[in-house]
Amino acid sequence: QVQLVESGGGLVQAGGSLRLSCAASGRTFSIYTMGWFRQAPGKEREFVAAIRWSGDSSTYYTDSVKGRFTISGDNAKNTVYLQMNSMKPEDTAVYYCAASPSGLSFWSAGRYDYWGQGTQVTVSS
Repeated sequence: QVQLVESGGGLVQAGGSLRLSCAASGRTFSIYTMGWFRQAPGKEREFVAAIRWSGDSSTYYTDSVKGRFTISGDNAKNTVYLQMNSMKPEDTAVYYCAASPSGLSFWSAGRYDYWGQGTQVTVSS
């Protein structure tokens, strides 16, 4: 089992920044990919970003956050981060950290076996 705990959410004005953290514990050696997803009210959960945790640290982003969000990881601390800059009201959502033992289909929530509890991010206009 892998446990994930997110932190860093909150309220920010449009154009501002937030950094989310996700601390992993347990069988972290089984993690190949770490991802961030978000879910806005009335919408489906969507992929935001992913990083190859056990590979070459390649990163991937959904188009709407490219150039604004950065995913990074600290293997020594078993922590993944999501730096969010130039935030927009449409970034408002509950953000979830997730861990997958697979390197395939990193954009698909179904590939992730472990999920954090989520952290609320609200961007005011």
